Amino acid sequence: MTVDRVVLPLEVVLTDLNSAVVEAWRAAFADTPGIEIRSGSILTEEVDAWVSPTNSKGRMDGGVDAVIKRHLGAGIQLRVQKAIRDKFAGTLPVGSAVCVPSGAVNPKFLISAPTMATSSQNVSETLNVALACAAAFQAIHQQNRAKPGSIRSVALVGMGAQTGKVPARVCANLMWTGYTLFNDFDFEDYDELRGTITAQLNDIESAPVEQRVRIAPPARRTARR
Repeated sequence: MTVDRVVLPLEVVLTDLNSAVVEAWRAAFADTPGIEIRSGSILTEEVDAWVSPTNSKGRMDGGVDAVIKRHLGAGIQLRVQKAIRDKFAGTLPVGSAVCVPSGAVNPKFLISAPTMATSSQNVSETLNVALACAAAFQAIHQQNRAKPGSIRSVALVGMGAQTGKVPARVCANLMWTGYTLFNDFDFEDYDELRGTITAQLNDIESAPVEQRVRIAPPARRTARR
């Protein structure tokens, strides 16, 4: 089931220590308003939510996950894994996300979106970055439906570009795809999100790495008023 998208102001910050990712973002998001692109650590961003690329079990043992766990404390992994158990029976599929209270003032929330099933998996030949990025923004839609206005700003890193070995330009273009889908549509559930993205990106391997692909939202079947 799909629903009408509720438009809320959202400040989006893309930040990474990898200069290649930052430059690729500048190219991919050049004509996209409302995006701040910075070179630096996500830990310095004062926003409502951080997005952490994770694995399907929520084990925060590598990459940005590990950095955030050290910063917020071991309790954050416990909250993420509890949410995964409660909502996804212990395994968070790529193309899904959980949003949990961080236990800190900044950020108030951590959104965990898997780019890989297991730790340190090479996902450079997959659509996982687009799926994970779209899922992270879908989690914002869900949180703001439950508590309107609770997430008005969010920071993301280059998803899959470190541990997942995704080339910077591919990472940036797939993240652009996920972000524009957030602006275009609000899915009722993650199954439809995954199906929509996978159906339209299955042949992306034959496209140039410079090409950005905009997902066409599915026809609305039921509108919530």
